[in-house]
Amino acid sequence: MSERALALAGLVQALAQVRRIAETGQAHAATLATAIDSVFRFQAPSTAAVYGGAERVRDGLVLLRDYFESRGRDEQLPRLALSVLQLERRFAQDEDMMRRVREGLQAQTARAAQLGGTHPDVLSALGALYADTLSHLRPRVLVQGNPHYLGQPGVVAEVCAVLLAAVRSAMLWRQLGGSLWDLTLRRRALLEAVRAHLG
Repeated sequence: MSERALALAGLVQALAQVRRIAETGQAHAATLATAIDSVFRFQAPSTAAVYGGAERVRDGLVLLRDYFESRGRDEQLPRLALSVLQLERRFAQDEDMMRRVREGLQAQTARAAQLGGTHPDVLSALGALYADTLSHLRPRVLVQGNPHYLGQPGVVAEVCAVLLAAVRSAMLWRQLGGSLWDLTLRRRALLEAVRAHLG
């Protein structure tokens, strides 16, 4: 359950950034880097390593703790998370789309290593990859925010790039044995795992 908690933290932390970008047009630089870098770590030796260390998803762990303790303040976040978990299930059943996404990520790996994952060119390419693939699956992930920012192509690309990272975490969650049932039937066990990570 400890590993699942980290994957779920990665998911909600990415989605919190999606919400922030959509509302303000700005991401938190370090948190954005954690999300984007995770999509390029194809063969990470552990769940923590996907994010560059468990401490890099601490904000996500705090969000999870607050949610499981019924103290969450963003009502949109759980809905977004549910949509992404459902989207990932559809994605995992589409082998052709999975191949296209994998090839698209591999095509950007060298550029991300050279320029950094959060470079505008990399974010634009990842956003386009999401728009060309996952955005066509149902359920669509509907992001609400400030129309002023959501009307800007660069902001939209950044939102889509981080959604791609959220799907990466959702896939990791499923690969670790996580399911929607865990969020209700194993809520207490997940909360204990989250608290253990937070110390």
